[in-house]
Amino acid sequence: MPKTLPNKFWNNLYKKAPDTLAKMSKTTRVACAFNSCIDSVVKLSGKEFCNLFLQQKSSLKELKNVVHSFVNSPLDLLRGIFRCFTNGIAEEWIADKPEMFDWMLKNLGVKKIQVGGQGGIIANTLSLTGIKQIIVHSNALSKLQATQFFDRKNLLSFDQHGNLKQASKIDRDKISSIHWIVEFDKGDKITLEGQEFICPKSNRFIITYDPPLFNFVIDKNFINYTNNNKFDYFVLSGYQALNSKNNALKHIKNSVKIIDDWKKQSPQAIVHLEIASTQDRKVLKNLTQYLAPKVDSMGVNERETMDILEVINQKKLLEKCKQNPTSSNLFDAILKIKTKLKCPRIQLHMFGLYITIQNKNYPLSPTKNRNGMILAATSAAGKALHGQLSQPDDILKAYGMSVSDIGIKELQNLSSHLKKDTFLTKGICEYKGFDIIAVPTILIDHPKTLVGMGDTISSFSLIGAH
Repeated sequence: MPKTLPNKFWNNLYKKAPDTLAKMSKTTRVACAFNSCIDSVVKLSGKEFCNLFLQQKSSLKELKNVVHSFVNSPLDLLRGIFRCFTNGIAEEWIADKPEMFDWMLKNLGVKKIQVGGQGGIIANTLSLTGIKQIIVHSNALSKLQATQFFDRKNLLSFDQHGNLKQASKIDRDKISSIHWIVEFDKGDKITLEGQEFICPKSNRFIITYDPPLFNFVIDKNFINYTNNNKFDYFVLSGYQALNSKNNALKHIKNSVKIIDDWKKQSPQAIVHLEIASTQDRKVLKNLTQYLAPKVDSMGVNERETMDILEVINQKKLLEKCKQNPTSSNLFDAILKIKTKLKCPRIQLHMFGLYITIQNKNYPLSPTKNRNGMILAATSAAGKALHGQLSQPDDILKAYGMSVSDIGIKELQNLSSHLKKDTFLTKGICEYKGFDIIAVPTILIDHPKTLVGMGDTISSFSLIGAH
């Protein structure tokens, strides 16, 4: 097979992205819950990191000594950044001490703020499409936080009187929830004690300070509205902020009841769970045990895939993925996760390739899924290229760019693994009774931001398949 054939085929398929985007106007209502907040985005260089570390008067040995994945001190925060920087990975750690909030405010700042939280980011992005109503949940909606939502009439939430209102115009609470997103660039260097550490991949480290989300405060007006109106999609996240010592299981089980009520009112609706980086392993295990089997779809990246493998005791597969995170190994991982958790659909967004595994009777066909994934790859590339999707035209800013050779290589790897020759030029096949869909993506060499990338991918993939 000529080397250029797969690229030409996929570039031709990508021409369908505008038609797929236009069809999203057929969607009436989407609910985005439960986390929306303010993101303070900080681009941190290796040199700036070193300056912060030297202030701590610690050692490289202590910096490398990650004994827990939450932030109790400035050194804990620097440990998390160093771990993600040197491995090129993304993680989210919790900071629940007011003094850490003060330290981050002083040392990291709030120079660039935008809407945050999976629920908030997805709601903002979807509001740029023709979807009639996007109802976003917020457990604390100050004026500052509300103004981070786009000024869009289809993006709605609830004011202090419980009335449905344009989200950007609400002034309901005094408190603001701020999450710090520390971004770093591929090729940047940290030099400490004569040793040099080079960042292998652009990524980010998230520190979440969000007391309302820690207590999983839910707006009863949101619940009343979603229980009494028909919806097409529910997109859930925010559970990564829960702590197993703070009623996490109770909140997760309460969500199961909420989902049951939604399905009674909107039986045709699809409920999607975005896993996100959940560092408390007991919380993640509870999510896999109670929530994952209740939803219709799940979204994960490479790191989250490995975290789930850990809590479902798939040690051999976990080590295999850690040592060699290729498309074939990660496919085996999400297939095992899907089979074990009984979730009807699971989508992995990895570097260069998106993979979906779904039941044969899933309401969205493989071809529709592929179209949604192509739209997601186009919009995600546009976001990486320009930093944010803020206008409807931004969604297709990367339209016409070629799929990546890395994505084609990963698709070839997966095609050989599945022993499906046509998979390379179709991206659709059947395997062990499931439909498999894979799409090579457009990659941007120097992305302006990676914040919200997975959320954009999951939401456009799923709802774009409508």
